[in-house]
Amino acid sequence: MPCQMVDSFGRKVTGLRIALTPRCNLNCIYCHHEGEAKPEGEISDEMVVSVAKAAAQLGVRSLKFTGGEPLLRPHLAGLIAQMPQDLDISLTTNGIFLAEQAEALAKAGLDRVNVSLDSLRPETYRAITGCREGDLEKVLAGIDAALAADLAPIKLNVVVLKENEAEISGLIDFCREKGLIAQLIELLDLQHLGISGDIDAIEHRLAERADSIRTREMHRRKKYFLDGAEVEVVRPMDNTEFCANCTRLRVTSDGKIKPCLLRSDNLVEIGTCDCERIKALLQEANKRREPYFTITNMQKCDGII
Repeated sequence: MPCQMVDSFGRKVTGLRIALTPRCNLNCIYCHHEGEAKPEGEISDEMVVSVAKAAAQLGVRSLKFTGGEPLLRPHLAGLIAQMPQDLDISLTTNGIFLAEQAEALAKAGLDRVNVSLDSLRPETYRAITGCREGDLEKVLAGIDAALAADLAPIKLNVVVLKENEAEISGLIDFCREKGLIAQLIELLDLQHLGISGDIDAIEHRLAERADSIRTREMHRRKKYFLDGAEVEVVRPMDNTEFCANCTRLRVTSDGKIKPCLLRSDNLVEIGTCDCERIKALLQEANKRREPYFTITNMQKCDGII
């Protein structure tokens, strides 16, 4: 049995997210760039493999590749083929290049994908993502290719915005028809952009219509089951339970371990491809983990104390 990283708050580390590149072919209005400010260079394949192996030896069981857009990474299938066999490997993508890569990625060992899709209307999709004409059709083809390659369960990541609030019901219907899981995500609007949709009202309607409701242990997320559709609601903002149940570490696209998405003052530089050294660095990063949203912090922000 591998040893298990546990922080001082009793939170186990079971998941690792690695940003493979800061590059992206879209320019989404809400993008938080995985918490990266000014990445320096791009993490090497050798370092990615070494970090994954070290994490697996420390009890990590799930590995998610992110970006930027990870499908822009050259030779991605070859990189995935080098991952430890006992890891559940997933990937978050905007889906535009998925149709041409899905089969090769599945054969290399990718287990499943999350596809970001905030609208099924071309005009709205372009307004949110800054995409080119025809890209929405490529995303839809990518979802079909991922289904054909059995990269399932496929989650459709939908950030709830003012621009797409009216489409949420249609997006859920789309997921039901395709056999996807709809994942409705509250916007991390730390910059006060004023583009967040009313996720409270949406979740209230889901609760009224749901045949059943379950709560996931991870982050205490609510899952709503209605008429054959599965809808998960992710609410990170000002959510003490979300932070209290965090099980993740992150690695930035330029090779730094990031204990929290919302902080950049406690990074751990990797700087090596030696697996034993990386294990020590992961353990150091784990020591630096602490919940971002806590009752005390939120009271301070509200001027209560």
